[in-house]
Amino acid sequence: MMNNGKKRKKVPASVPPRRQRMVCLLSEEEAQIIERYLKHYQITNKARWFRETVLTFIHQKMEEDYPTLFKEHDMRR
Repeated sequence: MMNNGKKRKKVPASVPPRRQRMVCLLSEEEAQIIERYLKHYQITNKARWFRETVLTFIHQKMEEDYPTLFKEHDMRR
């Protein structure tokens, strides 16, 4: 295979390999939206982008829903 001048980043041995697979089906329209977004922002690694996007959303949602001792109204007083 020809190398197009791109260098691959080496994954440290301390990082465990990904072994869990998740599959998601999209409609043609949804797939076109994602492809257009990736092309516009010049994202070449679709799997990493998808993983980071989903996990970032989940992390933010969990922080928002984290139980607190007081309700927001009481803390704003």
